[in-house]
Amino acid sequence: MNPLPLFCSPLQHTPHLDFSNNPNYEPEFRFYDSTLLQAVRKGDEDVHSFFRLLALCHTVMPEDKNGKLEYQAQSPDEAALVSAARNFGFVFKERSPNSITIEVMGQREVYELLCILDFNNVRKRMSVILRRNGQLRLYCKGADNVIYERLKAGNRELKTKTQEHLNKFAGEGLRTLCLAVRDLDEVFFNNWKHRHQEAAVSMENRDEKLDAIYEEIETDMTLLGATAIEDKLQDGVPQAIANLAMADIKMWVLTGDKQETAINIGYSCQLLTDEMVDIFIVDAHTFDEVELQLIKLRESIRSVAKQQSAPTAVSIVTFSESEYQRGCNVEESENVAGFAVVINGHSLVHALHPQLEKLFLEVSCQCKSVICCRVTPLQKAMVVELIKKNKQAVTLAIGDGANDVSMIKAAHIGVGISGQEGMQAVLASDYSIAQFRFLERLLLVHGRWSYYRMCKFLRYFFYKNFAFTLCHFWFAFWCGFSAQTVFDPMFISVYNLFYTSLPVLGLGIFDQDVSDRYSLMYPQLYTPGHSNLLFNKKEFLRSALHGFFTSCVLFLIPYGTYKDGVSPKGYVLSDHMLLGSVVATILVIVVTAQIALDTSYWTVFNHFMVWGSVVWYFVLQYSYNYIIGGRYVGSLSMAMQEATFWFTTVITVIVLMIPVLAWRFYFVDVRPTLSDRVRLKQRLAQLRSRQSQDVLRTPSARRTRRSIRSGYAFAHQEGFGRLITSGKIMRKLPRPNGDFFFPPFNHSGPSSTFTSHLPTGSFDDTSDI
Repeated sequence: MNPLPLFCSPLQHTPHLDFSNNPNYEPEFRFYDSTLLQAVRKGDEDVHSFFRLLALCHTVMPEDKNGKLEYQAQSPDEAALVSAARNFGFVFKERSPNSITIEVMGQREVYELLCILDFNNVRKRMSVILRRNGQLRLYCKGADNVIYERLKAGNRELKTKTQEHLNKFAGEGLRTLCLAVRDLDEVFFNNWKHRHQEAAVSMENRDEKLDAIYEEIETDMTLLGATAIEDKLQDGVPQAIANLAMADIKMWVLTGDKQETAINIGYSCQLLTDEMVDIFIVDAHTFDEVELQLIKLRESIRSVAKQQSAPTAVSIVTFSESEYQRGCNVEESENVAGFAVVINGHSLVHALHPQLEKLFLEVSCQCKSVICCRVTPLQKAMVVELIKKNKQAVTLAIGDGANDVSMIKAAHIGVGISGQEGMQAVLASDYSIAQFRFLERLLLVHGRWSYYRMCKFLRYFFYKNFAFTLCHFWFAFWCGFSAQTVFDPMFISVYNLFYTSLPVLGLGIFDQDVSDRYSLMYPQLYTPGHSNLLFNKKEFLRSALHGFFTSCVLFLIPYGTYKDGVSPKGYVLSDHMLLGSVVATILVIVVTAQIALDTSYWTVFNHFMVWGSVVWYFVLQYSYNYIIGGRYVGSLSMAMQEATFWFTTVITVIVLMIPVLAWRFYFVDVRPTLSDRVRLKQRLAQLRSRQSQDVLRTPSARRTRRSIRSGYAFAHQEGFGRLITSGKIMRKLPRPNGDFFFPPFNHSGPSSTFTSHLPTGSFDDTSDI
């Protein structure tokens, strides 16, 4: 017997079935095929076994909330399967460490729970062993290929028909599981139970021993059928991935799904497109075969690359006229055809070998998209480590469940998605978001702003300190290199602490070249960060030369003005303290004017910090000299009483600011960057009072054959069965008289780690770098 899918899209105008005769049904449950419901009501033995398995083989916990039965599950898929059985009349009522109680068509059935064979990413299945009325039975559910390998001979027609249904479900974009059962002999089970207990308490290689014990009993099973559950991508996932790709972010998908499903993931997320030149499949099983496939793949890429004319490289700093015009358009660049590679887990084992990893990385980096399927959590972490070790790149791993932890920890930056898959990924990550599409804003807006602000902060910080420090260098030529400082010692102490700290902090916190909306509209704005174009050795040298020039003008103009000078009142102006106060004052004004020119986004805090720092300088100077009695008392006030001071200040500031303004005008007008053009576009839009349309996001939709996303995926966390049998997390539910209690059976399940990616709102163990 092969039941139809539990969840399927209804035909238009097809009414859903009425389950109201079931007192435990859920009003929101929808099912449209009456064949299965009729088989249940007729008492079909195979169909009843099918639903009994769904009601018994799980780690769901029931709760009684205000008289209503609710299920708490590790994953939404498992909860959906138990709920489906409930609506068909097989209600999971309660569990204890050594029993499970269900209600079948109104009749109460209590099963002795003997053992839970827990799930992990290697087994890709879970089983329970139960006893009722002296009959021992093993129920198992898992991936289709895993279950089929462990079925007993015979029933070829059922297997073929079920496989056809599985393929059909995959074509509809549904997620599948296979269900199987085995009747056990009491003598065989007791013997197996003894070996299982020994393996469970073993201090060495316990996980391996338990897996071997599980393999002994999970054989010769009988196929019951298959389930299928609709799985949707979160809103905005394809659009977010497309924008990240436009930002020149290389994306790898690491998934535990089979090859067909992995390819469907790529199409549904727009990682794979029909415009691609070719999609390479690496599925060999031996080292030599994998090497041969990778070599052929590399040669194919080189051959196609030679035939195609390579596009002209465009610098982020200087664009051609065509790029300038294109940058002024709202429409983004068209998709560029490329290559993609899909590699299976058994092939990846050889590809990650030290002798092949360089070849694998070389080929993968020449492809636009890379998808690794049927990979284990360890392999996912190894792929991340491979990129970290061999490429000068920053890796980011994002996932939404326990399966993502090892990958998230291996990457430079880990992002966890909070949701129904649990909080393990969030707790192991550096950043937490609610949906995958928020990664777009995290990187393209906040990440880019952070890089932009930090680069500006560093450039200005070096500039102002070179301008300050090198004044002593010029003064040394006129003081005979006597180590005499040109500034008041107090000014030297508080220059960075009080006079110039707040403006640069405001720049580093609030500044932005373009708004968040335009940052999302033009993902290419993110690309300068890949090559460190905003701060590198060249930019450091430019800041140093700027500071060198500023210090030279800053010292020489006041020195030339005040040397051998006499005021109209007869004061001698060529005084060391007077000169030091004048140079210090002009220095504070000049570096403040410079950061005002550097600020692209003004807020109330920026105005307060920038202009307040100048006011604070004069307040602190007078307070220190006249209240505390500094060494330079009266020198600044004496200088400010003379017109010479004001003319010197104005001339020095103009001489220093004109080259900066001319330099910036030249580059903005003649050689604008994409950021300059987008900023101009933003200002024009503000002047015209027109708001551009928000970034459109593709709504969530049922996957069609064009964007298939299906197959086996099971994000069940390992070790939960051990918690159930321990009884530490049980909540007592009201139960009628006559309930049974069985002696506890100690069980210790294996433990491991998992990885996953691309949140879909259900069982998923895919991941992305």
